[in-house]
Amino acid sequence: MRKLTKILTGSVALLGMAIAANISFAQSKVELIYSDTVSENDIRTTTLREAFGACLGDGFDFKSYHGATLFKQGTELTAMQRGNLDMANLAIFDFYNQVPSTTILGTPFLFRDYEHMRAVYNSDVLDEMLAEIEEKAKVKILAFPYIGARHLGYKGDKQIMTPADLEGVKLRMPPGEGWQFVGTAMGATPVPVPFSEVYTALQTGAIDGQDNGFPATRSMKFDEVINHIGKTAHLIAANEFTISLSKWNSLSAAQQAKMQECAKNFEAALDGITLEQEISLEADMKSNGVDVYTPDNAAFQTHVFKVYQDSEYSKDWPAGLIEKIGAVGK
Repeated sequence: MRKLTKILTGSVALLGMAIAANISFAQSKVELIYSDTVSENDIRTTTLREAFGACLGDGFDFKSYHGATLFKQGTELTAMQRGNLDMANLAIFDFYNQVPSTTILGTPFLFRDYEHMRAVYNSDVLDEMLAEIEEKAKVKILAFPYIGARHLGYKGDKQIMTPADLEGVKLRMPPGEGWQFVGTAMGATPVPVPFSEVYTALQTGAIDGQDNGFPATRSMKFDEVINHIGKTAHLIAANEFTISLSKWNSLSAAQQAKMQECAKNFEAALDGITLEQEISLEADMKSNGVDVYTPDNAAFQTHVFKVYQDSEYSKDWPAGLIEKIGAVGK
């Protein structure tokens, strides 16, 4: 009987130790709450979960929410600053109010092409700006995943070749002054519409067009309700894959290194997929009857640069930075 009691006591003790170990392991995991505007079915979502979430391993509990179900587009930065959100895929326009120098990175036609954009982000020319973002916005940018060149996709009976042709065209731009100014600088009448509502707005005529690239246009099925795509590539669009500075600073050096490694893994994976999709989707949309053509982009660039240089946005550009960006890769 004594022997049985000892065995049972030992078993209970071992069971208690095992439960305590499991609880301790679960508690030691780093929870990461992430919010994004793109839908659950978007290639960016699946790539994120595979190339970043799975890459993190058992030491992290990565929970991602999509379709702006957790936070509305444009509110993620504030949520991170308030401690309500850990990570998000932001646009550079989200930083305008708090870090005015970032307005230079949202200027249309700043980058010549994908290779130029990637070379700039891989260089050190933006180091001072990134440090300023950390200081003022209290977030850290881990990577700049490419989401596609933005073009003019619209319903109409003619090709838009120059800024003058955009006069009176209701062009959807994301909410926010910086985004809206892009539409103005291009020559259009910008209309703020959340990403998830663009399809319906195109259907009903609330807007005439939108300016997403081929991957987002297909993902959201905008090509079902437009008949022209003018390849302006006015924004070589990369998101800012961002973590709150408070969360980042709470991590150990090893955890930070792992997160940075996986963020770069996500960037490389999404870049490759996006570049492939741009080629294949353009061909597919053409075959389905969408008129895909190249406008007079030199006229657009000249017009846009003049509008920006005459605006309040250019006064915050760091001296000499636009020249440094232009010189990268030459």
